[in-house]
Amino acid sequence: MGVTKLHTIHLTNGETLGYREREGGHIPLVLVHGNMTSSKHWDVFMEAMPSDYKIIAVDLRGFGMSTYKQPIGTLKDFSNDIKLFVDAVGWQRFVIMGWSLGGGVAMQFAADYPEYVEKLILLASASTRGYPFYEMNAKGEIVKRCETIEEIYQEPSKTIPVSEAYRTKNKAFLRQMWDLLIYTHNQPDEEKYDEYLDDMCTQRNIAEVYHALNIFNISHHHNGLTDGNGQVDRIPGPVLILWGENDLVVTEQMTKEIIEDLGDKAETVILKGCGHSPLIDDVHQLVQAVDSFLKH
Repeated sequence: MGVTKLHTIHLTNGETLGYREREGGHIPLVLVHGNMTSSKHWDVFMEAMPSDYKIIAVDLRGFGMSTYKQPIGTLKDFSNDIKLFVDAVGWQRFVIMGWSLGGGVAMQFAADYPEYVEKLILLASASTRGYPFYEMNAKGEIVKRCETIEEIYQEPSKTIPVSEAYRTKNKAFLRQMWDLLIYTHNQPDEEKYDEYLDDMCTQRNIAEVYHALNIFNISHHHNGLTDGNGQVDRIPGPVLILWGENDLVVTEQMTKEIIEDLGDKAETVILKGCGHSPLIDDVHQLVQAVDSFLKH
């Protein structure tokens, strides 16, 4: 396997993005991480992928090694960063794979810049109709769907405690949250888990990301908050939709929305025994599904 190296690159919009590159290989693959993570969380997958892939995993603006000079308002801001990023590294045609939040970003990128996209892979992705953000009470009951970023900043069950955990580097709180929602079956080894928790605390845009996902809607349907803009039609095929059957973060209904909105340009694989992080639950099953899709 090729050696993975860390780099940073300056974009023409003034931001600097960090990224991991696995050298060697000839099939270009760009990886886009999810919320509360960075390119660091792709490490197991990058190591497990066959050697004929040339892989870049980027840190989105406000995550990991990247800067956060200008706050993001929509997923399109991330998509535009990726466009500037791939232009800067000289990649013009590639496979793009997004996990969770990264799935929404990858879909937006594919709609905005279809000429760059050879194939699209969505792993436990936010829906084409977004990911709703709700205000919850102390009992864990939904109070209402937040509509503005100001409401999200003040939300007491998720935004405030996660932001505070980042500020104080309360890794015990973050670990409890991930054990409850994401690493429900398998967990990374202790050293790697600790590195992941340190990495989570680099995020500087948690409320903005919640808001961007809440208003995202590239479908032809109203999502309860925003009208769809129909940009899903611009996404080129083929697309692979991957979803873990035990996912507690992205629901089966959200995945069905993606399947419906992408139609016959997409195929779907249900990952057995996996939750929201097939990267940790069963990386070999994940690699097999990705490699099969890209080579057949």
